[in-house]
Amino acid sequence: MLRHLYIKSLRQVRHNWNIRFLTKSCTTADTTELNNDIKHTIENHWHNRINDLKFDPTCVDKKFYVLSMFPYPSGNLHMGHVRVYAISDAIARFYRMCGKNVFQPIGWDAFGLPAENAAIQRGVEPSEWTKQNIEQMKQQLKVLGCSFDWKHEMSTCDPTYYKWTQKLFLMLHKKGLAYQNEALVNWDPVDKTVLADEQVDSNGCSWRSGAKVEKKLLKQWFIRTTAYAKDLLDGLDDPTLQDWRDIINLQRHWIGECNGYAFQLLTSAGNLLRVWTTNPEYLKDPNAFIVLKSKHYLSKIKNAEQLTLENPFTGITIPIFFSDIPNYADNCDVYLASPGFSLDDKLLQENMNLALLVQNINNNLDVNTAKTEVLEQAKRLNIGGQRVSAKLQDWLISRQRYWGTPIPIVHCDQCGAVPVPEEKLPVLLPHKSNLVGNSKEENQCVCPKCGNSNAQRETDTMDTFVDSSWYYLRYLDSTNSQKIFDEKLIKTCMPVDLYIGGKEHAVLHLYYARFMNHFLHSVGMVPTSEPFKRLLVQGMVMGRSYRIKGTGRYVTENEVEVVNAKKNQALLKETKEPVVMSWEKMSKSKLNGVDPTDMFREYGTDTTRLIILADVAPTSHRNWSNATFPGILNWQKRLWLTVNEFYAERTAPDNQTIDINDKKFLEEDDKMFDSRNFYIKGATFNYRYAHQLSVAISKMQGLTNSLRRAPKEIVRYGKQFERALASQIIMLAPMAPHFASELWSKFASTPNRLNATTDELQWDNDVLSQRWPEIDMDYKLDLTIKVNGFENCVMKIPRCHLDKLTSNDAMDIAFNTDSVTSYLIDKKIRNTNYVFYPGIDATLNIYVEKVKQTKQKSINPTKEFVS
Repeated sequence: MLRHLYIKSLRQVRHNWNIRFLTKSCTTADTTELNNDIKHTIENHWHNRINDLKFDPTCVDKKFYVLSMFPYPSGNLHMGHVRVYAISDAIARFYRMCGKNVFQPIGWDAFGLPAENAAIQRGVEPSEWTKQNIEQMKQQLKVLGCSFDWKHEMSTCDPTYYKWTQKLFLMLHKKGLAYQNEALVNWDPVDKTVLADEQVDSNGCSWRSGAKVEKKLLKQWFIRTTAYAKDLLDGLDDPTLQDWRDIINLQRHWIGECNGYAFQLLTSAGNLLRVWTTNPEYLKDPNAFIVLKSKHYLSKIKNAEQLTLENPFTGITIPIFFSDIPNYADNCDVYLASPGFSLDDKLLQENMNLALLVQNINNNLDVNTAKTEVLEQAKRLNIGGQRVSAKLQDWLISRQRYWGTPIPIVHCDQCGAVPVPEEKLPVLLPHKSNLVGNSKEENQCVCPKCGNSNAQRETDTMDTFVDSSWYYLRYLDSTNSQKIFDEKLIKTCMPVDLYIGGKEHAVLHLYYARFMNHFLHSVGMVPTSEPFKRLLVQGMVMGRSYRIKGTGRYVTENEVEVVNAKKNQALLKETKEPVVMSWEKMSKSKLNGVDPTDMFREYGTDTTRLIILADVAPTSHRNWSNATFPGILNWQKRLWLTVNEFYAERTAPDNQTIDINDKKFLEEDDKMFDSRNFYIKGATFNYRYAHQLSVAISKMQGLTNSLRRAPKEIVRYGKQFERALASQIIMLAPMAPHFASELWSKFASTPNRLNATTDELQWDNDVLSQRWPEIDMDYKLDLTIKVNGFENCVMKIPRCHLDKLTSNDAMDIAFNTDSVTSYLIDKKIRNTNYVFYPGIDATLNIYVEKVKQTKQKSINPTKEFVS
């Protein structure tokens, strides 16, 4: 009994401390050749031993939230999935080894048209189809070896999730930020649903079906994202945002210049009209009138010539006219004219032959006072008044499809649109035996306000972008049934430290997610307005496609004879027709996809991960070609040989005496010291700061080359060789956890080790429990001094000094350097900037007034720093 309790207690300690004790190797010491069978043996052995590190919500001081965009459950992983989740997992494992309390969740963006269309074709429930796909993809992700926290798994189609999406909608509705309005919308005739402007391409076609989009006048639900336009624009200057690069400009372009104000005013036809103007004071003019472009959708309604607008700022109706004469702002089809404030508008009135009832304007009301009164009153009435660009529209979220989050609204003949009470959430999706559409009787319900039993539930569902606009918050508290999330937990764990996903979502999804977080911040529910600190936007995985030149029909690689690969010239084997070769995004329709399962089966999971991470930066497109495979395959074989040879050397009988104090021996050992530190520096920088994982792989390959060049006596007796090999395996672990675990097990079980158990290496623990290798304190790092962006000199400074160096210290060093002082003679310093990467290097940027016809030279490019 006592023994049982002791073992149970020990297991609990292991779980709490996130320590995995050394697991025995699954290969023997004489297994010298690495082949695919050995790789599969290794992965089967280590599969259940590499993913038991979990997030501790009580240890928030070291939290690191790594978030990858959650997948749509299509049923099968594609190579794009492999890339994004291999990147995410490598970085998450790296930060765990650096002592961070890492949160890396996963879930499913499970609503949407594809599941509904597939269900219609197969005659099954969309929920069943989606559930099957989730299970299949979940198993594939586990094979990929990702260390996701599956306890926080969630699906947007689960009522326990969409209950809270509905809660968010009601919060927005209560604040006047969710509203219904009749509008001319984009109608997809194939998918039979409304599309937001953002979902229509430049050719006027649907982003999903490819059909030519039609225009329809429908009553739709909108979210007033324009109310936060200026905040969202200003938020892009938030100093906490890192590595957003061109995404900042994409977001800025989407939002536009917030140089005007938008108001939503009620027309006599009963719909809301968006009035954008740079002069809100015009609404105080009792003689104001509105001009719409002649092709404006309101020109098609009955009695359009009698249309007017309610003006809550004067209590006088504003007449509406249709004409193309006014000088409309770009992207704007509404013109607000004020003859009382603007001479141009008075001339416009005359040119349009408008016989308006002229009323006296309050001459004591100046422009600034009028503007202030309009903006304040508009905000009180929830009809706008915020700064926004002319082009930015509110977010149209209605979708005329079944498989989506139900909009929690009841339509009553007596009360109008009534929100469903929060205690009645979730509004569940009805059982869908007929996927074409429900009858009126099926949608009948009781009005929550007056009890009318003939009310109708809202049949539109929400755009799936609403589901994904807040999932990063729910992840942290995914099982909470009482609240949308624990606000205390959110305030300690948000924002997301690193967000990883495709560039195709860099505008819409990021814009909507930022809006939702800004809104929740404004009501005090989240700690920061911006939800994501750092972005890592990865490029697509491209496959070689073959298209017959005349017809454009895609064919498989096996049907093609390549004539000149460099010039992308090929012929169809059967007919000798010319074939166009190109790199395109992998797609079934283009016959250029690669099934990850085939890769796992042939090469192994870790090899696939290394191949997808190697050669090109995560931010670049990845041309998938088996011509790149040998580099990774050979590297794995050399690592395997290195560890086996190390074991063999350390266990072989002592047949000769080696003087470890010999000059030649010490020189070789010092080389390993330098190699270890040099490549740790390069790999660490690219893991932690640049996120150029392909460069990190190159650095690790460089360390492997150094290890392979070491003489046998260094392998057998060299302390620095042992440290370098340990570092090599540890740095490999985040990218290839199964393979590195096996290498470490062999390495750590080697007898005659020279490095005792220290803070640096824990011999009794598995590789993923090791600390990330540190650069030695006496190793010399770089202090680079630049003048006006050009490298002037590089100072070599021991890490123990560089880690303590301040900006002022760096300036003192620079001005005691001949190459710097000689260049700065007679030049005025404008400003300086000191960039420090702890334990890596530092750069001092000096900016001076430029002197014409002066060419800068590196007078003394490298110097040793003397303490």
